[in-house]
Amino acid sequence: MTTVSERDTGIALLGEAAYEAATGVFNLIAPAEPRAAVTVRTVEEIRAALRFAAAERMPVRVHTTGHASATARPMRGALLIRTRMAGAVEIDASRRLARVPAGTRWGAVVEAAAAHGLTPPHGSSPDVGVVGYLLRGGMSFYSRKVGLAVNSVRAVELVTADGERRRVDAASDPELFWALRGGGGGFGVVTTVEIDLFPLAKVITGAAFWPAVHASALLRAWRRWTEDAPWEVATSARVMNLPPLPEVPPVLAAGPVLCVDGVVLVESGQDVPLARRQAEDLLGPLRAVADPVLDTWELTEPAGVLQAHMDPPDPVAIAGDHLLLGEIGDDGAEELLRVIGPGSGSPLITAGLRQLGGAYSVPHPSGGALDHLGARYAYSGAGVPGGALTKEAIFAHCAVVRAALAPWDTGRTAPTFVESADQPQGHLSDDQVTAADRVRARVDPTGVFRHDTMRNTTALI
Repeated sequence: MTTVSERDTGIALLGEAAYEAATGVFNLIAPAEPRAAVTVRTVEEIRAALRFAAAERMPVRVHTTGHASATARPMRGALLIRTRMAGAVEIDASRRLARVPAGTRWGAVVEAAAAHGLTPPHGSSPDVGVVGYLLRGGMSFYSRKVGLAVNSVRAVELVTADGERRRVDAASDPELFWALRGGGGGFGVVTTVEIDLFPLAKVITGAAFWPAVHASALLRAWRRWTEDAPWEVATSARVMNLPPLPEVPPVLAAGPVLCVDGVVLVESGQDVPLARRQAEDLLGPLRAVADPVLDTWELTEPAGVLQAHMDPPDPVAIAGDHLLLGEIGDDGAEELLRVIGPGSGSPLITAGLRQLGGAYSVPHPSGGALDHLGARYAYSGAGVPGGALTKEAIFAHCAVVRAALAPWDTGRTAPTFVESADQPQGHLSDDQVTAADRVRARVDPTGVFRHDTMRNTTALI
């Protein structure tokens, strides 16, 4: 490899501080281990990195926060580019549009939009990167009302393998714009995205927890509520085995609990009474089963949604699995509890169902490669290896859960919920994979980004 003195500014090797900064990931079970790495803040720095990679005949990989590191292909021999593009989030309130530099996290966008009574279709954590989340589909607690987050993308700016800076939208390059939105990555280095915002005055959000001894009755009531739930409401139901950590309330670490969390949208102040009734329709029957040991549901500002799901704020080792399910009925719910509930021996810290349906299921008239999810629930479960608990043991139990849910498995997956590159993935049809590959071949004919793709693509030339 070229010596340090000959390298373009910022390119770093293993053992150097800049390498560690550029390769940091959120899921510590899957560290990024490229041959070289660089953090870029400008288009010119991206071009310099691409020139270096070409001179060294290195493939190029790209990430921002590293939340999806466990789903990435091995990076040995590659140059990893971490995007931290300069500039702040820009809000055009009159057009309900946000311009977001790559490397920005959702918390910053939510804060900027809230000043105008608007919000984006963000994820459940303030620390997830905007670009990766969006272009992999994006499952928001708002998606039952506004659809997959990727449908909010109005333009993507990127640098392709030839160093050209492109602004891509439905008018300038409809084929590439289609492929960028859910087509599996590997098209270049995204620098900026422009996304639609929607009005939101308040939310009713939070989480309620019950001892898992009530899980069967609670899950049955919750599942039946989901059958005709209003599109303004989105929830998840999870069995949680939380460790006794300082940030975990002692009442939740005393044993397994069943948690129901989510969001009720309040578009304007006039909608508050309706939202309260919708929240009571959900929570009333659950509270009637048993009193929660902790209940944080409340009317609050939209930023409260970022805390409701209790996503970990710091990097952690995570091993898990994910499936998209059809209507499971009471039989499926009981089968799920058999393998994740009390007495199951489950090593999973959290496992359960995200409610889909509503606008999730509606194809977008001008959507990209991934524009809807035709499933009723998203199952996800994860454990944290440590001490005597190995990642192999966690994955072994994931296989038990997968087998139990097989009768309801749609065979499809949601990219942002996939936990491992080795698990089955299927968010695109064969025809869509072929179409996305044609676009890659056009914008990256030499295959510079050929391995910077998800498993449900065939760009392996």
